[in-house]
Formats: sequence, structure tokens, C-alpha cells
Amino acid sequence: MSVNSKKDDVLQTIAEYVLHKDINSQEAYQTATCCLADALSCAMLALNFQECQKLLGPIVPGTIVPHGTHVPGTSYHLDPVMGAFNIGAMIRWLDFNDTWLGVEWGHPSDNLGGILAIADHLSRVQKVKREKQILMKEVLFAAIKAYEIQGVLALTNSFNRVGLDHVIFVKVATAAVVTAMLGGTHAQIVDAISHAWIDISSLRTYRQAVNGGSRKSWAAADATSRGVLFSLFVMRGEMGYPAALTAPQSGLCDVLFKGTPITLSRPLESYVMENILFKVAFPAEFHAQTAVECAILLHNEIGGKVEEIESIEIETHESAMRIIDKVGPLQNPAERDHCLQYMVAIALIKGSLNAFDYEEKASQDARIDTLRDKMKVRENKQFSIDYLDPNKRSIANRITLHLKNGIKLHKTIEYPYGHRRRREEGLPLLFKKFAANLKTRLPESKVEAILTLFQDSKKLSEMPVCDFIDLFS
Repeated sequence: MSVNSKKDDVLQTIAEYVLHKDINSQEAYQTATCCLADALSCAMLALNFQECQKLLGPIVPGTIVPHGTHVPGTSYHLDPVMGAFNIGAMIRWLDFNDTWLGVEWGHPSDNLGGILAIADHLSRVQKVKREKQILMKEVLFAAIKAYEIQGVLALTNSFNRVGLDHVIFVKVATAAVVTAMLGGTHAQIVDAISHAWIDISSLRTYRQAVNGGSRKSWAAADATSRGVLFSLFVMRGEMGYPAALTAPQSGLCDVLFKGTPITLSRPLESYVMENILFKVAFPAEFHAQTAVECAILLHNEIGGKVEEIESIEIETHESAMRIIDKVGPLQNPAERDHCLQYMVAIALIKGSLNAFDYEEKASQDARIDTLRDKMKVRENKQFSIDYLDPNKRSIANRITLHLKNGIKLHKTIEYPYGHRRRREEGLPLLFKKFAANLKTRLPESKVEAILTLFQDSKKLSEMPVCDFIDLFS
């Protein structure tokens, strides 16, 4: 039961959307299927990295939860909260999962940690009780709505500008859809969301140059798991706070934004899922995706002879300047994969970029810092305008190489492979990535079975969630 106070419109709108909005867009469901494949692709690849593996499993080693969440690619059977953390950390670890950009940015597939964890748990309980099981179509439905909540909030509400992390929107979106999946009422969904807002967010400290570190790879996992936790609390009868945003002095808007309201700039439908951005070719922070593609093309033009480069100009948009323009020493993979200059240098040297290029061994190549020292990064005002234009939503970068022989080469790319405008090019690459990443952890027979399943949307949507998750065990 909520406390007796004024009710925030944003909380009410989100609850109404989650509970009553039908989603009839075939494009949204088709894209959600691709998002699911991509998220699990990232999760399976992350299991090859010890730094990710060390965070996985139960808090108390050896704990097994009957009918709990099964973590794909592992033998762990966990409670849904810890299950959400595990799956969320795997999806996010390599910064290779889908992306959404606005005045705030983020990765809506982070919500799949919570959605899959609670859906798998419910499915296993229902199976034991011989009840009708939750099906994968319900996971896709929840994903579309979680993406929409997180993405529309990100269009006009910037937490990074006050030093807080974008994962607050993951917490809100997960709490909303998971409460609905648990059978929550409108009031209970509002209550769960209110807890997510009151929890606010972690500082962005771990994403910035001075302190960049591995917490950025599990911060969203923490957020989606807390969304699940709040949902479970509310479903047990815990009260909520429906003026969490607007309460004078103590509400989020007064505390963080001097009274500026949290807004939903468009109706909640399926816009975000239909326009989601995929990382299909390389694990680069999304503001750098087109820069890396430019650098790979330039690598091919100069035949990889980076010693012939005199200087390098990078024109980008304001968000990239703020997030990934970094000079000086880079101490760990988390700093390297959020450094525009590092990513461009690797692509110029190798003509490619993969997750292992951020590891310590790869970073020792002296040519990387030599090239970084030759780079100048500046904002292109038109790129910044087009980035926020709802009819374009471009993520443009331009790289110009000045060679020692006086020749000047440049490449400009507005839209990355994973953009809606390049879906025809991007989706084959996405499923190529899916197959390759699955093969790092699963036998060929299982990989083929999973790929075949994803080609049959009806069969996938009608599969019980626990049977689906077991394919990855």
C-alpha cells in the first residue's frame, strides 16, 4: 500500500502502459527476438573473461536454490535477485550489447537480466506444480516495454549531467515490467517504480577518465537486480511512495534538478525497440562505432602502414567528446573501451577491433600511444544536432589522416551498422556474431539447435522459458 500523498503523473503513466498497452508492431517483436539473441551472445562471450566470472554465482558459495534461476552457460541455480545480477553482468560485461542514445544513454538489454531471471524462476515453479508455464513470447513482450520505458526516459532526462549513472532507468524499467510479470496491480507497479526512483543511482565515477573501472561493467546488473528486489518486496505487501519524484524538498526532482520535472517526451508504445542500436561488428562504445568503421576503411587504404601517418583529426559529436575523448595513460580494459582515441588507433593498426584488444597484453603495442599522440578530437556542431534529431538519430564521426607524403585521406560515416537505417546490412552480422560467440562456450550441436530455433519465431515464442534457458546450460 502506498503512503497517502500526491501521485506523480510519470509513475502513473508508466504503470498504465505496463499493465494495459497492447503491442501490435510486428517489427517490434522481430527486433526483440534479435535483441534477445544479441544479449545472450554477449553473455556467452563474457564467460571467457575471468574478471566477469569471478563475480558470478551465489553470494554464499555452493548455495543452490530449488526452482531458482538457471544462469545460462553455467551450473548456477540462484534466487531471482542474484540470478538477475549474474545474467545482467554477463550481458553487459564487454560493452557489446545494444544501445540507446538521447540526452541520456544506456543499454536497454540490461533489463533482460531481470526479465529472464524472474521468467525462468516462474517457469520452473509452474513446471513443478504442473501449471501453465510462462512462455518466451511474454519475455519478448516485457522486453519491448522495458526498452520503451528506459529509452523514452533517456530522451529528455539527463542524469549524467549531475554526475549520476544512467542505470537508474534500468532500475525503473525492470521494476515496472517484473512487477507486472509477477501479477502486480496498477498500484503495486507504481509502488515498485517509486522504490527505484527513491534509490536514485550510483555516481558515474567509475565511467570517467580519472576513475574508469570495471564497475561500469556490472553497474547495470546491480540496477536490474534491484528492480527485481523491489518488485518482490512490493508483491509481499511493502508500501510505496507515489510522490517519489515531486515531493517538495525530498523528492528526486527537487533534490537533483532544482525542481525541473522528469518528463516523458512521447507516448509509450514500441518506438525504442523499433529504433534500437545494435553493436554488430565490434565491441566499441556506441559513440565510437562509426569512428572505428572509418578507421578500418582507412587502414585498408593505407595498407596498415600507420608509420606513414603525420597527424589524425577526429570530428565527432558532443556526447562523444564528453564520454570517450580521453588522453593520457589508460590503466585497465574499462578505460580503454571508453577511449575514442584508443579504439581508433587499434582499428588503424589492425583493420579490426575485438574484445581482447582491450586487455593488458594487447595494450602494450607501442604504436597505439604513438597514434593517440597524433590525434586531435573536436566537435562537429552538425553531428551534434543530427545526433539529437528524432528523424535522424545519427551517430556520425569523421576521421582525416594527414600522411607524411602530403596526401590527405578522410572517411565520414553517419549511421553505424546496427542503426535502423542499416538493418539490412546489420542483421546478418548480428547473427554471425551470435553464432561465433555461442561456439566459444557450447558444443556445435547446441549452437545449431539454438540458431534453428531463432529462425522459427512462432516456435521460439511458444517455448516455455525454462526449456529455452536450458538450451544454454
